[in-house]
Amino acid sequence: MISQTLRDARKYEETMEKKIGRDDKPDFHLSTRVGWMNDPNGFSYYNGEYHMFYQYHPYDSHWGPMHWGHAVSADLLRWKYLPAALAPDTEYDRDGCFSGSAVVLPDGRHMLLYTGVAKETQPDGSMREVQTQCVAVGDGMDYEKYAGNPVITEKDLPEGSSRFDFRDPKIWQKPDGSYRCVAGNCTEEGDGRILLYSSPDGINWKYEKILAANHMRFGRMWECPDFFVLDGKGVLITSPQDMFPQGFEYHNGNGTLCLIGAYDDATETFTEEGNQAIDYGIDFYAPQTVLAPDGRRIMIGWMQNWDTCNLHTPAQPWLGQMTLPRELSVHNGRLYQKPIRELDDMHGKEVRHENVTFTDVIRLAGVEGRKVDMELSIRPGDAQNIYRKFAVRFAQDDTCHTSISFRPYESIVKVDRKFSGSRRAIIHQRRCLVNSEGGVLKMRIILDKFSVEAFVNDGEHVLTATFYTDLAADGISFYADGSVTMDIVKYEIK
Repeated sequence: MISQTLRDARKYEETMEKKIGRDDKPDFHLSTRVGWMNDPNGFSYYNGEYHMFYQYHPYDSHWGPMHWGHAVSADLLRWKYLPAALAPDTEYDRDGCFSGSAVVLPDGRHMLLYTGVAKETQPDGSMREVQTQCVAVGDGMDYEKYAGNPVITEKDLPEGSSRFDFRDPKIWQKPDGSYRCVAGNCTEEGDGRILLYSSPDGINWKYEKILAANHMRFGRMWECPDFFVLDGKGVLITSPQDMFPQGFEYHNGNGTLCLIGAYDDATETFTEEGNQAIDYGIDFYAPQTVLAPDGRRIMIGWMQNWDTCNLHTPAQPWLGQMTLPRELSVHNGRLYQKPIRELDDMHGKEVRHENVTFTDVIRLAGVEGRKVDMELSIRPGDAQNIYRKFAVRFAQDDTCHTSISFRPYESIVKVDRKFSGSRRAIIHQRRCLVNSEGGVLKMRIILDKFSVEAFVNDGEHVLTATFYTDLAADGISFYADGSVTMDIVKYEIK
């Protein structure tokens, strides 16, 4: 039975989305139906379609009482909105239906596992959010919350755990039919860790162990975990809060972390071997993955930064979009990301230029636009005198542009949006240290109106950023300090 709270949200979103023009939103990145969007939730494949739910406040373009928005797609690029799936309408989730995940049950139903939030007055008079894990089951459109909710509570926490920071369960099914989930947690001292739970049916859960612990290395609370085995390695992704930079890693404060290591399935033991940021740009958080029917591990993240998401006026009708879906792989202990191959099916007109050598600023015939997929291969025009800097500038007019640049002597790639039209002192630049020899570099740059995702060296590094430059600014130019030779192939996105 649908509650009045959910019914109201569905009526509101259906009415208000009509006031947002198609040109006002991205084309092939999922954005919020109306209002506010953050973390991807319940990313799953069900009844022949990909389902993406998301943290959602339909009534305002700023964060508020969390609902679950809902959309479906056959190809992860063309999305259709469905009615909101969850609303904060019970005692245990009255202050928010926070992040979670989804799995298909043996009887064909779709089960959501999410965090319920309820504020509680503490002995000292303060209000704190108690977080528990809850279940809802449905048919891909409507979901009924389990009568026995919550299914994981503070009673299922290890000693010394905070019951105020216990959220974002990610569920999967094992080959024997049983279920596992990981959840983010921290100690009472604020040190993050990932907890592992087991269940025979997705309803009755048992605490197993601490799968991974921070030991005060990477920020504090660890949010939005996901765990999977890929290319023979255990991969744990999570989004720590309040991180300190370490060299060229972890520059986003509330950022992302990927731990890669050995995993013993028999004992469910994960042993870390390496760590890295997941995205090196400005706008990326809370990624979640799905195992596609063809065996690909595909990831989508929230394309936004917590420190810049509240600068818009309430009059703006929407805020929030997801990244491109990315195919994941592990090579030499490192996570690689590539745009899903389905994007190739959306390629329109092709423009190709080869062996273009230049030493200043150039524009190339047919290379412009704000819905673009382009691959660049750059190298020194003079092997004896390597150039000092290369840059590609896009979303460009006489006053605005955003750029991706490369300095070969430092081997640094940078995204820079300080000239994108912003009037705010927000985060404008991010840099990463890439692998390059002799000034040779490959980049694939994908634009969708208000965003850029740059995949460096076949996805060894990715830099993601949003910008809100007027859509009339659609120029693309190239800059070289020194002599650069470049090959480029550019596709319009249909």
